Amino acid sequence: MSLSEQQVRNVLAETIDPNTGKSYLAGKCLKNLCLDADGVAFDIELGYPANSQHEIIRQQIVGALAALPGAGRISVRVSSNIVAHAVQVGVKLLPGVRNIIAVASGKGGVGKSTTAVNLALALAQEGARVGLLDADIYGPSQPQMLGLAGRQPESTDGKTMEPLEAYGVQAMSIGFLVDVETPMVWRGPMVSQALDQLLNETHWQDIDYLIVDMPPGTGDTQLSLAQKVPVTGAVIVTTPQDIALIDARKGLKMFEKVNIPILGIVENMSIHVCSNCGHAEHIFGEGGGERMCQDYGSEFLGSLPLEMSIRQMADGGKPTVVGAPDSPAAEIYRRIARRVAVKVAEKAKDMSSKFPNIVVQNT
Repeated sequence: MSLSEQQVRNVLAETIDPNTGKSYLAGKCLKNLCLDADGVAFDIELGYPANSQHEIIRQQIVGALAALPGAGRISVRVSSNIVAHAVQVGVKLLPGVRNIIAVASGKGGVGKSTTAVNLALALAQEGARVGLLDADIYGPSQPQMLGLAGRQPESTDGKTMEPLEAYGVQAMSIGFLVDVETPMVWRGPMVSQALDQLLNETHWQDIDYLIVDMPPGTGDTQLSLAQKVPVTGAVIVTTPQDIALIDARKGLKMFEKVNIPILGIVENMSIHVCSNCGHAEHIFGEGGGERMCQDYGSEFLGSLPLEMSIRQMADGGKPTVVGAPDSPAAEIYRRIARRVAVKVAEKAKDMSSKFPNIVVQNT
């Protein structure tokens, strides 16, 4: 006697995905169910990248099914399938890019760029195809953080630029095109045009997630990006400090005004642990990011410590996720990245490609 289809569905209805908090049946993860006299085989298809979780999930489901009488042979294959999700009304998706995630802050100096590069690298480690656009025209930092300083993109067709690549992440930045010591003395319209070119004239190659490291603030450039770029969702980076939170709230409200959902808030520099004595201290305050989430109904994605090694590895071109992959900080970045991907997966799918083009012409 082997398991029935209903028994399998009942077990999956009660087994909870630790990353989504929902059952695998409710999440519509069950695919290719096959029953025979010897046992059962099926696929669990996740809507988010989670290479580090596949074996954990497989063992969880196999263990739940094996507890049933007459379970027989159980074969479960876990995989991920990342699709495009809905963006602002009237904004078309970018060719070669399924989802765009904006990483923003209301002010500079809160670790936004460090967070953006580590989230991109964490998503890539979890199995996604990832791109990183450095949209900070006045202060591009991603070439240095990715160890690509001094490199220049090439063009194979004379029309588009090929993104540079580091640690499995495709990258584009104004820092690849100008000298590192050249100040960008440009007015707003010039900056917006440059960003438009970087975004649309880069040959992004089958990207699941394009992380956009937004310029700090809420001015004309940020508003133009939010209105013209097909953004799936935004992540707000702040510190617990009251001054930083005031500006972070402005950034959050800007995205709300242009109907871009907030995926969550990341709190940087939440606590400092002395490398000599181990004393922990909340230098910039405590709990500010969580209070902001409560005020605006957003999710608190996680907090990161104020650590010298995070800064040193980013400056050295090997950010924490690749420079110290087994460190507690790297695991926090991966956990935040998975949660961001889950939040994207929970959004409505983009259906624009399903509708036919209607052409009206005189005959």
